[in-house]
Amino acid sequence: MYLCVGIVCSVFCIVLGFIFFRGVPYLSLDLFAFQYTSSNLSMLPAIINTFCIVLCSLLLAMPLGIFGAVFLSEYANKKSKMLSLITLACETLSGIPSIVYGLFGYLAFVIYFGLKISFLSGVLTLSIMVLPLILRSSEEALKAVSDSLREASFALGATKLRTIFCIVLPAAIPGILTGIILSIGKIVGESAALLYTAGSVAQIAGFLESGRTLSVHMYALSSEGLHTNQAYATASVLVLFILGINLLSNFIASKLTKDTK
Repeated sequence: MYLCVGIVCSVFCIVLGFIFFRGVPYLSLDLFAFQYTSSNLSMLPAIINTFCIVLCSLLLAMPLGIFGAVFLSEYANKKSKMLSLITLACETLSGIPSIVYGLFGYLAFVIYFGLKISFLSGVLTLSIMVLPLILRSSEEALKAVSDSLREASFALGATKLRTIFCIVLPAAIPGILTGIILSIGKIVGESAALLYTAGSVAQIAGFLESGRTLSVHMYALSSEGLHTNQAYATASVLVLFILGINLLSNFIASKLTKDTK
């Protein structure tokens, strides 16, 4: 067991060390200029786009995923064939490659609905992509809540709806947050789906304008073959971004768990 832990920690440290060793020396103020040019290669527009696309995608996917999980866990007939079909569909959708979601988003939102290659098309595509992950992780978190908590709440005269919102959901918050953290990581690291839907223009995007995220920015720099050092610098910021989100989410989960107890 210790060997496995050591291997995992070693791989983690090696990957982070390599990225930071190659990228941190090339971080400069020019890379954080408000406007991108061919000389400064600023990643600030991509950082802003990444924040916005994560926020908007979660605002769409979280309510649908969490309330869908509440229905499947608390209201749906456990022996229903429809429940098995929904579960199978979610697991299948979770395993579909992101490039397929990108093609779907391109055909559905860019072409059919006429939203063009834009920030909104990217948000809608990523919301669909992370929805199964949030739904399944939230459902498992709700199922993990002890039935004794529900029974105690009913014994005190609480309705089922009040029990769900005041007892079950607060107890399931750490598990739900785990799914949300994984979804954030999936959105932040996504590039294939966004190339087809949000595009790769280096600007702060409006809802109907094209704009690149950090991962797309890194892909664009590395694929050109001329700015490899700046691509590693972008990767360093991307890793720090994900680490920061994970630490913040874990802190919030621990605080909420203490308040619930």
